Amino acid sequence: MENCIFCKIIRGEIPSKKVFEDDRILVIEDATPRAPVHLLFLPKEHFVNCLDMTEQNDAVVGYIFRKAGEIAITKGIDKSGFRLVQNNGKGVGQSVFHIHFHFLAGREFQWPPG
Repeated sequence: MENCIFCKIIRGEIPSKKVFEDDRILVIEDATPRAPVHLLFLPKEHFVNCLDMTEQNDAVVGYIFRKAGEIAITKGIDKSGFRLVQNNGKGVGQSVFHIHFHFLAGREFQWPPG
């Protein structure tokens, strides 16, 4: 999508701090972190959120979860834990309408969130 900020980051039009990239996803450091470790997992294909998914998107979402585990191990935070968050709609905090997953770690989290 032409005006989507995440699509522009994926295309390299806006700089980012890349953690991982391949042909399916880009993982970057969040520009406004909410935890000591705050990464964004961005599918390279644009779709809004899980309400906009088709069966074709299933594989990339599963891949993101597997890659999150690999990155947690690499960063040494697999034992202390991490949180993956995906917001669906403005009312719950989605501010960029390109599906993305927040990877949060490095501090204590409360339950329930919100």
